[in-house]
Amino acid sequence: MSDRSDRYPTRLTEPAPHLERTDPTVWGRITSPELTGFDANGYAMIPDLLSPEEVAAFGAEIGHLAADPVLYGDERVVVEPVAGQVRSVFQVHKLSKPIAELLTESRIVGLAEQILGSAVYLHQSRVNYMPGFGGSGFAWHSDFETWHAEDGMPAPRAVSLSIALTDNFPFNGSLMLMPGSHRTFVPCLGETPDGHYRESLREQRFGVPTNDDITFLAARFGITQFTGRAGSALLFDSNLMHGSSNNITPFPRSNIFLVFNSVENALDEPYAAPRRRPAHIAAREVTPVRRVPEAVAALADQAR
Repeated sequence: MSDRSDRYPTRLTEPAPHLERTDPTVWGRITSPELTGFDANGYAMIPDLLSPEEVAAFGAEIGHLAADPVLYGDERVVVEPVAGQVRSVFQVHKLSKPIAELLTESRIVGLAEQILGSAVYLHQSRVNYMPGFGGSGFAWHSDFETWHAEDGMPAPRAVSLSIALTDNFPFNGSLMLMPGSHRTFVPCLGETPDGHYRESLREQRFGVPTNDDITFLAARFGITQFTGRAGSALLFDSNLMHGSSNNITPFPRSNIFLVFNSVENALDEPYAAPRRRPAHIAAREVTPVRRVPEAVAALADQAR
């Protein structure tokens, strides 16, 4: 590890300047009109990625997962720090056949392939729940900072796809984004504690920018929100600065969250953590997702 080049040093003992990104944002060729602004903004909003019927079916599916008593106590299940309800279920593609089938469809994995310019594999999958009257937000952060520091992801050549299964309003904890911030890497302070993932998945305290960092970025890039009806989706760059506030409304928010990494960007040893995180958080099996044509997927849907 000592002779390994680290172009994105983080978890430092002293503040360091922000780093302007040298890696591309779009590695491939964009063919979907919805992705036209991805290079400049670091994200794209895709309305109606799922039909109302699919939203209902997947909503029921994730409801069963959250209520499954067998999963309670499983380390793949993360519980809200305040409300005590299920916050996230990780490795959901291994717990749900419909979600495993969904991610292989061209309309899903094809989006990631366009941006990343290669075959892709599933770095992480989960379902996020933000219950009403108690859903906790996520502090401002870059996913890549964590994946680089704690998982050994070499470059920001990964994207996340968040598929809304409930309406995202401006007031129920919907994701806030800083357009263009994906081009700036923010080194964070503090040595990563051993086993940090157990706490960070509930409330992250390491790997988060300072208030001064966020103030500077917000003045430079501004803040927008991912809002829209159930079935819409957000595809965003791994280094995009984002976060969300608590949900104090009666309207819950939930989504399927899929992270695709390029097969050419496989994980190494962590750059700034004492040991690897578990495979259900950071997959190390680089098996390309095999695309299923839409016609085949439609037949499978009819069979279900």
